[in-house]
Amino acid sequence: MKTLNGTLLSTLALVVGCGTSDVSEPSASSQPSAEGAQFVATTEPDNAVPVGTARESTEDEQEVTLVGRIGGSSEPFVEGLAAFTIVDPKVPYCSADEGCPTPWDYCCTQDQVKDNIATVKVVDGEGKPVTGDARQLLGVKELSTVVIKGKATRDDRGNLTVAATKVFVRPSE
Repeated sequence: MKTLNGTLLSTLALVVGCGTSDVSEPSASSQPSAEGAQFVATTEPDNAVPVGTARESTEDEQEVTLVGRIGGSSEPFVEGLAAFTIVDPKVPYCSADEGCPTPWDYCCTQDQVKDNIATVKVVDGEGKPVTGDARQLLGVKELSTVVIKGKATRDDRGNLTVAATKVFVRPSE
């Protein structure tokens, strides 16, 4: 029944009017936690490439600097880990004003998301994933624009994951 309700809600969101939006994105939800401050860059790293470009040109084990917006699904954060998905800023998200209850799921542009998404896992100095909630650790939320520095890896399907050592949160525009 829950699956049916989720499917109905997704379909309803599409029917109600998930159009593109130029609404300014929300800012970070709060300041990073004391523990998270070590992972937050205070200045924006140079030469960041959008997620879609990185997916086309990044090789496995390459150091990368990516820019993206947190989202890509209704729940872009991974429970128990400082991990989340980001989407290329060129992909428009849907506006809550247009009837989309979760604009960060890109319900109107899902066909564009698959080639413009990456998973970000915050890692410690030894390369191990950091536990906890990325929202609290980094002071981010859905649709926050972030610049990520880290090492890229690809799975057997070509999906891009970045083991992030630094995250810069752009102020909202």
